[in-house]
Amino acid sequence: MEYNNKRLTVSTNCDKPMRFFRDIVAPLLVALAIAALFQVTVASFKVYGSSMLPNVEPGEFIMVTKAAYFFSPPERGEIIVFGSPRNPNSDLIKRIIALPGDTIEIKDGTVFVNDAPLVEPYILDPPRYAYPRQEVTADHYFVLGDNRNNSTDSHKGWTVPRQNIVGKAWITYWPPREWRTIEHYSQHATKHAVEVSKPSLTMKMPCLTK
Repeated sequence: MEYNNKRLTVSTNCDKPMRFFRDIVAPLLVALAIAALFQVTVASFKVYGSSMLPNVEPGEFIMVTKAAYFFSPPERGEIIVFGSPRNPNSDLIKRIIALPGDTIEIKDGTVFVNDAPLVEPYILDPPRYAYPRQEVTADHYFVLGDNRNNSTDSHKGWTVPRQNIVGKAWITYWPPREWRTIEHYSQHATKHAVEVSKPSLTMKMPCLTK
């Protein structure tokens, strides 16, 4: 007597919905979750204007990390993107110079933070203007463009509310030949000067004006 042992495969109607969920619905949900996370943590901007020369050039596309300030506040020397306090439809890119509670003064081509001169190797030229000694109000930041004499910034009489800050400039990704990380400078106040040093490396499609 011979027996034909064959594996029997039983297909039920329940398999089709499970395969549909596994092969289509689940990957789609994962893709949507990744897209949502990307939207929350990263933004992309195109730069218009020359206010951040020589470090960020007009026409470049940059990525901004929103997550940089989820758990820690902005610091002096960091380049940020923020909503303009004067024009809600405009985003700007500048460098943080003074924090809430700091005093700021500009005279004789030098910026003073808490009465100490600021060492600035990143600027295009020293400022050819003056700004009277003032204290930065709570939850506001004093920002300047690296192209000091061609920048609409806090020396015009306004500061940046904390809630206006989008994030910290991260990388330049377009044009491809200009791909690079954006350099920030930590500023350490000493008795005689505010010294700077390069920290560790640090993404909407609106334009950034000067």
